[in-house]
Amino acid sequence: MRKSGILMPVASLPSKYGIGGFGREAYEFVDMLARAHVRIWQILPLNPLGYGNSPYQPLSSFAGDESYIDLDILKDEGLLEGDIEGFSGPESDRIDYSGARAHKERYLRVAYERFKPDREYKRFQKYSWVYPYAVFVALKTQNGLKSWTEWPREQRQWIVDGQYDISHLSDEIGYRMFAQFEFYRQWMALKKYANSKGVEIMGDIPFYVGLDSLDVWQAREDFLINGDGVPSFIAGVPPDYFNVDGQRWGNPIYDWEHLKENGFGFWIERLRYSSVLYDILRIDHFRAFDTYWKIPASCPTARVGEWIEAPGYELFDEIFRKLPKIKIVAEDLGDLRPQVLELRDHYGLTGMNVAEFTFMDPNQPIEKNHLVYTGTHDNQPVMGWYKDRTAEEKRRINEFMLPYGGPHVKLSKKLTKYIFASKARMAIVPIMDVLGLDDRARLNEPGTVGSPNWEWRLSSFDGFKRHIPELRRMIIETRRG
Repeated sequence: MRKSGILMPVASLPSKYGIGGFGREAYEFVDMLARAHVRIWQILPLNPLGYGNSPYQPLSSFAGDESYIDLDILKDEGLLEGDIEGFSGPESDRIDYSGARAHKERYLRVAYERFKPDREYKRFQKYSWVYPYAVFVALKTQNGLKSWTEWPREQRQWIVDGQYDISHLSDEIGYRMFAQFEFYRQWMALKKYANSKGVEIMGDIPFYVGLDSLDVWQAREDFLINGDGVPSFIAGVPPDYFNVDGQRWGNPIYDWEHLKENGFGFWIERLRYSSVLYDILRIDHFRAFDTYWKIPASCPTARVGEWIEAPGYELFDEIFRKLPKIKIVAEDLGDLRPQVLELRDHYGLTGMNVAEFTFMDPNQPIEKNHLVYTGTHDNQPVMGWYKDRTAEEKRRINEFMLPYGGPHVKLSKKLTKYIFASKARMAIVPIMDVLGLDDRARLNEPGTVGSPNWEWRLSSFDGFKRHIPELRRMIIETRRG
């Protein structure tokens, strides 16, 4: 069945707490998707946000960001009492991450004091990452949130030898485990509700992990770094038409030889746990399973580097041997060598197409095995993109789009109908394109760090509700759904 979807980050949901979460608004959003016959809710990574509040530089590939925990649900559980104050931040359509976190943490610590561990909590504690993550965050907090590479040596080595006495951190460790349990419990309840309404959750898995993460602190041997966490090589992509210096991401490179010797344990466990949290997994930067750009850490840009072949076939053989039911979408955008697509197709993975760039290009048709977007979280909203076109480009675009709506219909709406009518197995529209918003609603601009990236959010569902009847009509007319 050809399916339709909406890309909506959890953080961008409306909320009285300044950042979207797992509360009433999330359930309301699922109900609206179901009414519109939308079958996929795509989100961004839910892991603890790291540098620049980017979901692609998380503090762990397994843990969740505590900011998404809903305080009203904690009250329903009897862990909070009385009135809970809201938090808005300075702008209603922007997330004030530090303010929202501080506001919620105040209540989370009160809830922790009242929490009594039960059987469900004890089962959750058995996940191998839970206690180490709590220790990692407790030590990070003790060190003023500095990267673990800057901690005193005995603290950096605790995960290796257990010699540093962490008994004074026991309460903080307990609090962090409690917060992770509440995140897990609330998210799994929301996912179960979505599934009951016929809505699948598509999660997003970054290819690389951040240097300042539990992943690297705990398994340094899986990465090309020395014992103190200093990388010898880092990740990125080489220069192209858009970036003369390339993109120097700074993530440590995997030690693929060591991973191979250990049955790719890190990747298998990462995907196994992600398959519990999500129904479909979109893996970012899929091309690096074929070849990856290896930059010497001493280089200030990504200009110097080399393409290195990765053991993609060996890895995916192991993935499908251990996780035969896993559903993967491969982010295979960009200028790729043919071997990347051969790797994708060998395992029957769904590839990607972004209509914003390809809808008038006969050399980049939308295929049956594609997930097609109007645009992704890294692109301008369609209306912002259209505004930046030349007069001649606009004329050609409008002419091409005539079968999908007249001259008074917004391009974002016409492009949505275009991708819904395509033969792609999945067609997903970012929420800002459903609403016809411009660059004010852009989520991220690649190659830049910090504000305003990742800060946009909806202040209410009023606009989206008005679009539901038309969205449902389009989905029914294009037999998608």
